[in-house]
Parts: sequence; structure tokens; C-alpha cells
Amino acid sequence: MSCQSGEASGPTKGTAGMPDSEERPPPVYQHLWFVRFCHWANAVTLTVMVMSGLQIFMAFPSFGSKIPQRNVVDSIPDVYRLGGWLGGALQWHFTFMWLFAGGGVLYAVAQIVSGHFRTVLFRPRDIGGAWPMVRHYFLRGPKPLSTGQYNPLQKLAYTTTLAFGLTSLLTGLVMFKATQFSTLGWWFGGYHSARLIHFLSMCGLLAFIPGHLIMVAVHGRDNFMSMVTGWKRVT
Repeated sequence: MSCQSGEASGPTKGTAGMPDSEERPPPVYQHLWFVRFCHWANAVTLTVMVMSGLQIFMAFPSFGSKIPQRNVVDSIPDVYRLGGWLGGALQWHFTFMWLFAGGGVLYAVAQIVSGHFRTVLFRPRDIGGAWPMVRHYFLRGPKPLSTGQYNPLQKLAYTTTLAFGLTSLLTGLVMFKATQFSTLGWWFGGYHSARLIHFLSMCGLLAFIPGHLIMVAVHGRDNFMSMVTGWKRVT
């Protein structure tokens, strides 16, 4: 809206072209405290676990049961690894494993108690809405009408990531205590199969990050700050 001939044709605006503060809609509480806490805690724990995991992997960069065997990779740069050697990497990995597990339990319990899980989990009714969001984000299609805090594509990404996290934790227990968790290892097809699934789960978690960062950039600073303060300004 604009002002012409001294007559206002809409809400008054300040020097920055924005409506006066009393005209702005109030911010909304976007993210609960446990969501924000687990988000940033997982950012740290996953970074440590991935880097130490790569150091562990380089001790035997193959997924077979026999030695010698062709390596999957010849080398991973030191900058992406943590621990310096196998023993050091194991200490980092198994220490942060408990922090990762604790954060997961906190997140799951809080989601169930608060009922917030209903807004995050991808359910059959969301299937039809996933493709329109893909078309909007990646093919410049029309933006579907928003019907909740998270759109179907976000729900699919978050639910898949939760599944990868749970799978990596369970397979990690098999490698942590192979004898004590032998029954769990059997469900994953044995120790070597669990090791492969553990590695693929890590790849799945890493695959989520670029898309997540792109979405943060697309939705702007207010969306990012809502994960810090919990509040998001509606524009």
C-alpha cells in the first residue's frame, strides 16, 4: 500500500517501510524447549560421533568377515577424523554414544508427553502432500497451502532421520557389546551386517544435513532464530 496526495490508503509505515509496531502480528512460539535443546545437543554429538566413527572405520575400511579384503576407501583426510588412532576414536565414540542415546530418550519421552509428536511424524495421510512440496522447493512449482507447523516433506525428512538415528544406536550397541547384544545382532543379520547398516545409517543422517541447511536458508533468519529462542516472528 502507498500514500498519495497526502491521503493514507493503508496502514501507516515507519521509515523502513514496515507497519507500525502495533500493526505487526505478535510472534508465535514455534519450538518447545526440548526440541531446541536436543537439536543443538545432537549437532555436537553427531559431529563427534561421525568424525570418531570415520577414524574407527579406517582401522578396517571393509565390510566383509575375512582378511585381507579390498578396502571401501583408501583414505579419509585427517580433518574429517577424530581420535588420532583406533583406541582414541573408540573412547570418543562410546562416550558420546551415551549422550546421543540420552538425548534420544529425552526427545522421545517429551514428544509423547507433550503430544508434539503428532506435528512431526510422517503418517499415511501426508503421502499425497510430499510431492507438491518437492515440486515447490526444487522445480519452482506453486507453494501448497500450509496446514500445520511442518509440511509433509519436512515430516518425511524428520521421521526418516529419527529412524536412521534409532537404527544407528541399535547397531552401535551390537558393535559395542557383541556378546551381550548377540540377540539384537541376530536381528540385523550378524555383526558384519550390523556394521554395514550402522555405516549406511550414518550416511542417511549426513544426507539430511544439506537439505536441512538449504531449508534454513530458504526460510530466512527468523526461522533460524526460532530454533534458538523458540519464538518466530510472523511476517
